[in-house]
Amino acid sequence: MEPNVKDYRQLNGLALAYMGDAVFEVYIRHHLLQKGKTKPHKLHIEATHFVSAKAQAAILKQLLDENFLTEEELAVMRRGRNAKSGTIPKNTDVQTYRHSTAFEAVIGWVYLSNDQERLDEIMEESIRKIEKGE
Repeated sequence: MEPNVKDYRQLNGLALAYMGDAVFEVYIRHHLLQKGKTKPHKLHIEATHFVSAKAQAAILKQLLDENFLTEEELAVMRRGRNAKSGTIPKNTDVQTYRHSTAFEAVIGWVYLSNDQERLDEIMEESIRKIEKGE
């Protein structure tokens, strides 16, 4: 499905994160199925290793430490991190939640920019980091 959001550059950080959350989830589900996982409960358990706020915040920290993100992606990351959601996370602290939102915002922005090559690059690196336990 090709994204068709005309003014994605104008979307706020939370709207970008909303899209990024869904895109990341699809990539993770596809990855787990490719690995031969088929039992729904086990798929769900394993997926949480990737899609939790803690995991996403850790991925973002590593991408930042390695200067993996472009200047434009860093600007989007800051928009996502600084966005005020109005909700308090239940299972994580506010800082971890904000960093996971920032990560999702970057994913959403890259997806909506229709840069499939860059999206694949970020997703592959993210999956690799979680699987290596970095």
